[in-house]
Amino acid sequence: MNTFPECHGIIPARYDSSRFPGKPLVEIMGKPMFWHVFDRARQCPQMTSVTLATDDDRIFKAAELMDVPVVMTRSDHQSGTDRVLEAARKLEIDSDAVVVNIQGDEPCLKPEMLTELLLPFEMDKVQVATLATAISPAEAKSPDRVKVIRAKNGRALYFSRSMIPFDRDEKMHGFLLHIGLYAFRMEALERFGQLDPSPLELREKLEQLRLLEDGIDIYVTETRYACHGVDRPGDLEKVKNILEND
Repeated sequence: MNTFPECHGIIPARYDSSRFPGKPLVEIMGKPMFWHVFDRARQCPQMTSVTLATDDDRIFKAAELMDVPVVMTRSDHQSGTDRVLEAARKLEIDSDAVVVNIQGDEPCLKPEMLTELLLPFEMDKVQVATLATAISPAEAKSPDRVKVIRAKNGRALYFSRSMIPFDRDEKMHGFLLHIGLYAFRMEALERFGQLDPSPLELREKLEQLRLLEDGIDIYVTETRYACHGVDRPGDLEKVKNILEND
């Protein structure tokens, strides 16, 4: 066992979105969405720092006005993970520290989810961690719901848009839904940035498979919490109701 590492949260927030342009700046209860994500993330006791990573001057200036730590990144990144890597390099995060990729469209994020995500890093061997939660077979049928199966020690065996494991005898009552929060040792994040998209990643359109195909283990913690992301303007009302009840 090792002493618990430093943990740094990075929130990728780009302005352009095909389904919801300007999403990080949309106002929820009087404050931009990125502020709600930042405020939730910094409540996690394991988090050493939380920083916004953007490619847009409007988001950068809004973050500065609200005293949210922010770094400017390039606009040509293919994924949020690539943006997080650039930001982590700019912040000069230590190679053994943990970097958390926090989705910028999760204003209802529970700080407890980040704690659950980070706990596996009490073990030296853990390089990458993520979360999953139980869902019904009916929910698991959707290819938009990414499923994961794991070993007894929590190590991910595979992620898929298909229903895994296959229920030949039709006796299974639930599946594990992957939640797109990731934590990386900085050295593992650097390794991800050096890898080309892998064959399984290209088939499933799931970038975490790039790590598994390279032999990098991903540890999965099961959580009772659910995500309530904002993909489209129509999702805002539900999110506002959740925040008001909190």
